[in-house]
Amino acid sequence: MNTSQVAKLLGVSPKTVQRWVKQLNLKMERNELGHYLFTDEDINTLRDIKDQLNQGILFHEVRVTEKKPPRKGIVKTEAAEANPDFDEILQKIAALDQKVNSKADSVVSYQLLQHRREIEELNGRIADLEAKIESLEKQKDKHPTPHSLVFDHIQSPKKQKRRKLISSIFSF
Repeated sequence: MNTSQVAKLLGVSPKTVQRWVKQLNLKMERNELGHYLFTDEDINTLRDIKDQLNQGILFHEVRVTEKKPPRKGIVKTEAAEANPDFDEILQKIAALDQKVNSKADSVVSYQLLQHRREIEELNGRIADLEAKIESLEKQKDKHPTPHSLVFDHIQSPKKQKRRKLISSIFSF
């Protein structure tokens, strides 16, 4: 169906249908002149959009159901059937694929074991640190330290002389 036929079917204007297609980035087929061609599935999608809008959903919140991609199959050609090596090549590819998957699995398993070992080492270090902290806290409780002394800020005579020298050089 073309745009005007779909618009009549939905009870909206053709411009509305075009706006929905453009603003919602719907992938529609076009003819050689660039006009939209709507399938039954496309019309159902547009009906769903209209229903959502009629229910009060804002346009930018409209959910569009994705079209299902067409199914693809493998068709054996006469050339493939005529060539006996083709099946052998397919078997070799399948064997290589299986080897690659096996190797990938073993690499991942090795990495997991290595990470597990590192985590266990870190947990051991954390336990050691917790024990050390606990022992230091016990020592602190047994032997409380006297309050630290606060000294008045006293400048050394060298700093005072140096400041006097610098201030005398830069004073005008």
